[in-house]
Amino acid sequence: MREKMLEEEGGENGAVAVDPRLKAISESIRVVPHFPKPGIMFNDITTLLLHPGVFKDAVDIFVDRYRHMTISAVAEARGFIFGPAIALAIGAKFIPLRKPKKLPGEVISEKYVLEYGTDCLEMHVGAVQPEERVIVIDDLVATGGTLCAAIRLLERAGAEVVECACLIGLPKFKGYCRLNGKPVYVLVESRQ
Repeated sequence: MREKMLEEEGGENGAVAVDPRLKAISESIRVVPHFPKPGIMFNDITTLLLHPGVFKDAVDIFVDRYRHMTISAVAEARGFIFGPAIALAIGAKFIPLRKPKKLPGEVISEKYVLEYGTDCLEMHVGAVQPEERVIVIDDLVATGGTLCAAIRLLERAGAEVVECACLIGLPKFKGYCRLNGKPVYVLVESRQ
């Protein structure tokens, strides 16, 4: 299990303390084998949402990270579970990135490849202004397809994507990783 590490102050031996909230976050995520198709180990965050304290801890960790980074917008694709709460807490606007034909009005689109198919994200024209600082939130990063599409979509509109933030990451995202040149911040590693 990947866990965010916090250095202890004053430790002689370079000891590292683990944020205890991360263990509860990881343990509250159910793994569903062979969903939505054989061979996929689906990390179901709906079980995390049944534990308000654990859900709040996950949001708080993201808020603590982004509170002082002058973020003007938080963008999230599809589920909109973490993004709105984080945006409200840091005083930023929320930008929903949706599947085709879900947003009324003029949109821009970005197609991308998923682990088990293809998809497309859309965003309202004018949702983000040139040079606005944006973070992109997603519940899980597997191949990075959704996040890369979100980055391209936001950058086409002139935004500065500062970072991508994910609750869960596959082991290849352990440590420092970049997508489309942007850093990816992951709270816990996928349980398989």
